[in-house]
Amino acid sequence: MKGALEKKKIKTIKVNLDKCIGCRACEIACSAFHANPKYSSVNPARSRIRMVIDLLNDEYVPIRAADYTKAECDGRHVYTINEKEYSECSFCGSVCPARDLFKEPDSGLPLKCDMCEDDPPQKEPLCVQVCRVDALTYEEKEEEVEEEVKLGQMEIGLESLVGKYGLQKIVDTVARMSNK
Repeated sequence: MKGALEKKKIKTIKVNLDKCIGCRACEIACSAFHANPKYSSVNPARSRIRMVIDLLNDEYVPIRAADYTKAECDGRHVYTINEKEYSECSFCGSVCPARDLFKEPDSGLPLKCDMCEDDPPQKEPLCVQVCRVDALTYEEKEEEVEEEVKLGQMEIGLESLVGKYGLQKIVDTVARMSNK
C-alpha cells in the first residue's frame, strides 16, 4: 500500500564482491542477532543474509533477503561471470515459492532483512559491523519516495500463508485452534 510523497532515509547495504572472502561472518552474526532469545544460538538457516559460493572459481556473493513474492519470476536469465554460467535465482534476494532460501526453517515463513533495527538500536546492521574486509558497507541517504505502509513480521507471515493456503483455510484453522 502506498501513500503520499515524502523525504525518507533510504538504508542500503552495498556489496563489494572484489573484497568478499566468503568467511560467512555476516551469516553467523545475523542468525545470532535474530535468535530467540537474542544471541542464544547460531543457525545460518535463520540468517537474513546468505553466501552464494562458487569454490571452483573462488567467488563469493552475499545475498540479502528481500520482499516476499507470491509467485516465482517468469524470467530465467543466465549470467556469465568469468566464463561460468549462473541462473538469475542465484543472485535473487526475493523469497518465493520456487526455492527454500530465506524461509524460517521451523515455520516456513519468509524472512526479510530488517537492517537489525531492533532494541537496542544498532549504528549499522550487524553483518556490516562484523565484515572485517569491508565487503559490506552501510549507507543512508535521503530520497523523495512514495510512503509505504510497513508490514510487521506477523503480517508478512500471514500474507505468505494466505498466498499458499487461501484466506478461508487460514480463518477456519484459526477458528478451530481458538476452540481448543
